[in-house]
Amino acid sequence: MSNDFQFTIKSITFDEHYQPADSTRLTTNFANLARGQQRQENLRNALRMIDSRFNALANWDNPKGDRYSVSLEIISVDMNVAAGNGETFPAIEILKTNILDKKTNERIEGIVGNNFSSYVRDYDFSVLLLEHNKNQAQFTIPENFGDLHGKLFQHFVRSEVYKKHFAKLPVICLSVSDNKTYHRTENQHPVLGVEYLPNECSLTESYFKKMGMEVRYFMPANCVAPFAFYFYGDLLNDYTNLELISTISTMETFQKIYRPEIYNAHAAAGALYQPNLRNQDHSLTKIVYDREERSRLAVQQGRFAEEHFIKPYHTILEQWSANYAR
Repeated sequence: MSNDFQFTIKSITFDEHYQPADSTRLTTNFANLARGQQRQENLRNALRMIDSRFNALANWDNPKGDRYSVSLEIISVDMNVAAGNGETFPAIEILKTNILDKKTNERIEGIVGNNFSSYVRDYDFSVLLLEHNKNQAQFTIPENFGDLHGKLFQHFVRSEVYKKHFAKLPVICLSVSDNKTYHRTENQHPVLGVEYLPNECSLTESYFKKMGMEVRYFMPANCVAPFAFYFYGDLLNDYTNLELISTISTMETFQKIYRPEIYNAHAAAGALYQPNLRNQDHSLTKIVYDREERSRLAVQQGRFAEEHFIKPYHTILEQWSANYAR
């Protein structure tokens, strides 16, 4: 069954000249920034914020705070269904960080993952889940919710194509959930910061668990809220400090733009923390981000996945998923 799906990886630089491809999910953080009249200014400011935060965290042997620069690649993963019509489907989009040490002129590989986009995930959350609960008195989760997506992602990470392109397993960094409470622990990492624990498991956690990933929550120094870090293996020991900093600086920048109520709040998370998306005590960045469009497009993209992937290959996908060995 392993040859039923073949993956192709394409890479494009995320810089001030970036233009989203037709197949890019337009709800993706970086794609949303690259649209409209202020697109170039948006991109320039976001990249400047990333570099500034990176140097603030990587402050050793860095007296002027300008030693490092982060470059980003958008990694697009297309999937070909062997028994299909030869067309590819835009399965996954992630970010890859690279670090330039301007003191040694060395280019250091960062982490792949960071931001995570998936049309099938849009289908699961914005089509399947909503339709399942349309006429229900109580919210429930469909049977086998996220199984197919989880197996497809694990299949990609285990593929020879992935191993050929990337030295380490992915780390995905998301915002915390506004319907959970997090409490601060005594555990502290020199880069990731203070660890928090949630009061319960969320649907997102369960979904990523089906992708084979664990989660831990950390609040880095001078940040005002924890982040959810999804990973394989050992987050604290499998990655270098600079690799982890590249993820923190990139995703904190995106979250300050996209979730300013949480990540650009004026008060930092305390010992007990519940994120609040209605928090008025926060600052906006100068970067324009269309959140309403983002929500609307998620449904459109879920429908796209349903029409071009879920329905045409339903039988193949069902058989493959039933026979897939984790």
